[in-house]
Amino acid sequence: MSLSRDELVKLILNNSDIKTADDIQNTLKDLFGGLLQQMLESEMESHLGYAKHDYENKNTSNSRNGKSTKTMKSNLGLFDLDVPRDREGSFEPVIVKKHQTDVSHLESAVIGMYAKGMTTRDIATQINDIYGMDASPTLISNITDKVIPMLKEWQSRPLESIYPIIFMDAIHFKVRKDNTIVSKAAYAVIGVNLEGKKDVLGIWIGASESSKYWLLVLNELKNRGINDILIACVDGLNGFKEAIS
Repeated sequence: MSLSRDELVKLILNNSDIKTADDIQNTLKDLFGGLLQQMLESEMESHLGYAKHDYENKNTSNSRNGKSTKTMKSNLGLFDLDVPRDREGSFEPVIVKKHQTDVSHLESAVIGMYAKGMTTRDIATQINDIYGMDASPTLISNITDKVIPMLKEWQSRPLESIYPIIFMDAIHFKVRKDNTIVSKAAYAVIGVNLEGKKDVLGIWIGASESSKYWLLVLNELKNRGINDILIACVDGLNGFKEAIS
């Protein structure tokens, strides 16, 4: 027996872990933790002076010595980070310092780097501002070189053909532009697939909420593989209804 659209959506919601508005926002937690993890790995690489398994360029007696897992607190919920260790015990993480367990203050700045519309220069500036005086220019450069390809790959990754439900969630973060701090709004598109699993499909800088703007977003989702969306849950975003129609 075939299911109607409403029956299919109800079935998927009942089998997904989205029960409240907070559950929708919590999908951003994996993005946040993933980028922090990449930054930690880049810090260790910069500390040792060679990439993992690149023994030809190893010019130190020090080496990697596994990882220690610690649970971090954020406004998005708890998550685990695997902090790299070195044999000499001289590695001092900067982005998440030893004994630090709360990273709530980094959330908006880190997640904002995923947004389409952030230039390479914007991302480099954001990383520099996050680290501040605690990091050398070389470390900032190394982290930027590692993070940007990861972000670009995430932004352009293929998507599934059908998402019965998508949600739109606003993110507000601050960036430095021409020596001034400006606020930016970005919108995360969160999809629930046929198995009830949720995923952040993309994040876009909300330059202007218009039908033309949302049409560009929807066309990009289509170009990445989406053929059908049954229900779009948005909170009165200007122009979105017109873009769909």
